[in-house]
Amino acid sequence: MATILPFSKNECAFDPKDVRAMATAFEDVCKTLEVPPDAANLREVIAVRIVELAKRGERRQTVLRERVLKETGETLDKST
Repeated sequence: MATILPFSKNECAFDPKDVRAMATAFEDVCKTLEVPPDAANLREVIAVRIVELAKRGERRQTVLRERVLKETGETLDKST
């Protein structure tokens, strides 16, 4: 689940709980947006955005996920 760490560019240290939250948010966003595993550039954009938000102090997985989805115009619940 720590697939998000390479995108932090070693600029900031995160504790394991924060890494889990970021990684879960990353996977949730990719799943919601139906981003395939081989879409490296798009996955990097998503991961970098999550890391940026975390560096600014947001460490809650649900908020990270919703902020990135909102920026893309998507929501987790596509029925709305």
